[in-house]
Amino acid sequence: MNPTAAGPVHQEERESHVTMPPSEGEASSAQGIAMGSSASASGGHTDIRVKGRALSVRSARIEGRTVVVTGTWLRMAAVYDEEFVEGEPVPDPEAFLAALTRSRLSADIFTFAQKLPDVTPRYGYYREWDNPAVIPITTFSNWWDHQVESSVRRAVRKATKVGVVVEPAELNEAFVKGIVDIYGETPVRQGKAFWHYQKDAEAVRTENATYPERSAFLGAYHKDELVGFLKIIYVDKTASIVQILSKMKHFDKRPTNALIAKAVELCEQKGLSHLVYCSYVYNDPNSSLTEFKRRNGFEQLRLPRYYVPVTLKGRIALKLALHRGLARHIPTALLVKLLKMRSLWYSRRSPITKATA
Repeated sequence: MNPTAAGPVHQEERESHVTMPPSEGEASSAQGIAMGSSASASGGHTDIRVKGRALSVRSARIEGRTVVVTGTWLRMAAVYDEEFVEGEPVPDPEAFLAALTRSRLSADIFTFAQKLPDVTPRYGYYREWDNPAVIPITTFSNWWDHQVESSVRRAVRKATKVGVVVEPAELNEAFVKGIVDIYGETPVRQGKAFWHYQKDAEAVRTENATYPERSAFLGAYHKDELVGFLKIIYVDKTASIVQILSKMKHFDKRPTNALIAKAVELCEQKGLSHLVYCSYVYNDPNSSLTEFKRRNGFEQLRLPRYYVPVTLKGRIALKLALHRGLARHIPTALLVKLLKMRSLWYSRRSPITKATA
C-alpha cells in the first residue's frame, strides 16, 4: 500500500481472506469475517467482507475445507480464510481438485499456497509468489538487539517513558468502546477511505470476535485511554497480526511500536516460530508501510502460490494473466503515481495525517 498516515495507523485491509492475490488495498486488516455460513459438498453460501462490504458467495465443503468462489466473469476458488487454517489447507491437491470439479461451484481457477515454514515449491502447477512480512522468532533480546533499527528501540523506550502500557486485553465492553473511538477518529487512513469509520459497538464486537479460541488482543493504554490495539490469530506455530491500529492524536507516544514489541515478546513466551504481518510489499516497494515493517524487524519471505485452471476459460485467463486483476497490469511507476494522487485527494478531505514513526 501507499499510506500517507503510517506509524500509528497501520491497518491493512484484511477484510477478505479468500486469499486471492491482493491488488492495492484489497488484502488486509479487520480479519476475514464469517458472518454466517452454510456450505456443503453440494453447495451453499458463505458471507465474506470485501472492501468493507458484506458479500454472500457460493461455497462448498471439499475435503474438510470450506471453499468459496468470487468473481463474475472469471470465477476464482480458494479455501476460505486459507491463512488461518491449521495444518495444510490442501494436503492432497489432486484429490482436492477432483472433488472441486465434481462440485457445483463452477470455478474457473483454483488457487492455494504453501504455508510457513514450507517455502520450497512442492507441486508442478503454475505458481507465483506471496510475500509475507515475517519476523522469525528466536528470543525477544535477539529481535531487540539485532532485528530492529535503533529508531524502533528509541520509540519503544519513549512509549514507556511517557506512560504507555501494553497489556493483554479481553474483547469486553470497555475494550470495544476503545476500538469504536479509534475507528471513529478519522474517515481517512493510509491515504484512502477508512472502512471502519463510525462503526457502532455491535459491529465492532462482531467483526473482532472471529477465531476466539485462537486469538489474542493487546491494548496500548495511556492513563485510562486505549490509544492502540493489536489482534493476532495463532495458526499452528505462527502468529498473524490481523489488525494493528493506534490513535493519530497519540502518534508522538509511539504505541504501535510498543504493540509490536509486546507481540514479539508474546510469541517468544508461546514458543512460536514466526510473527506475520500481512504482505511485505503490495504495489509500491518503497511505500511507508513496507519501510515501517522493515525497521521493525519484518523480513520478506517468498511462499509459492499455485493457480490451477479448472475450465477452458480458466486456462485461457491464466495464460493472459487475467487472474491478477486490473492493478497488476498497470506499470508500477504509473500505479505509484496514481496511488499518490489518491492519497493526496483523501488527505485534503482529512488533514489528520502523520509521517512514519
